Amino acid sequence: MNVVQISIAAMPFLLSLASRSGKAMAPSLLAGIFTVLLGSEPPRAALAWCVGLLIAAVAVRERTRTT
Repeated sequence: MNVVQISIAAMPFLLSLASRSGKAMAPSLLAGIFTVLLGSEPPRAALAWCVGLLIAAVAVRERTRTT
């Protein structure tokens, strides 16, 4: 994997840093790690990435909804 692919895999974790609570950080980080580890199998890596991004997006949405 090159640097661009790793930075795309880290996107859910970076997005979860914008959430108010820290509850979404661990699952998003785990999804990013699974994305990197499953990089040789693109459909599975994409599924792990989408799940991590969904978790992070919900956490950020909850932060913007409460303000």
